Amino acid sequence: MTNSIIFDLDGVLVDTAKYHYLAWKRLANELGFYFSEADNERLKGVSRMDSLEILLETGGLTDFRADDKRAMAQRKNGWYVEFISRMTPNEILPGVLDFLHEVRAAGVKIALGSASRNSAMILGRVGITHFFDVIIDGNKIDYAKPHPQVFLLGAEELGVDTSQCIVFEDAVAGIEAAISAGMRSVGVGNPAVLHRADLVIPGFEGVTWEGLLGLMEINR
Repeated sequence: MTNSIIFDLDGVLVDTAKYHYLAWKRLANELGFYFSEADNERLKGVSRMDSLEILLETGGLTDFRADDKRAMAQRKNGWYVEFISRMTPNEILPGVLDFLHEVRAAGVKIALGSASRNSAMILGRVGITHFFDVIIDGNKIDYAKPHPQVFLLGAEELGVDTSQCIVFEDAVAGIEAAISAGMRSVGVGNPAVLHRADLVIPGFEGVTWEGLLGLMEINR
């Protein structure tokens, strides 16, 4: 029986993915190359330093010291924090609030499982912190997705078995992490990209908890 949900944050609950992209694109521009939205797809669900490595690889740049890389990542994060510090509840994705209210009313435990170290700020800015029983983010984990640590910690802090959890993710790395954790998964986005998920939805608009559980049973 499913009695727990673990949500990713960026691109699932709130529209922050665009701010990550704008910050990484600005860094790429400084380094002298163009970083496209298609390039940015590889960064979804990936840690900050791993994202930097992918960005540098995209630009054909490999000769940087560790200190230089840390400084680049800090600059990118500074720009990103500037963007998200101005967020409002309007940036909660369509249907998310209704879905959160419904699962909370159904007695479902809710955790956040995000690689972002800025999760608390984002949840606070958009006003949905109170929905979460547990928050696991980049400040609590040592390994980024597709490693399952973030989801395993979420289940542990919720006090549930991994088989009782459904993960909502918009990134391939996140779906792989859920599979490795022994959890069922719902992809939020493109079915062609998230085909390893147990179920894929375009977003939460019009989605109900009861209806979603029915679809997952059909797709078993």
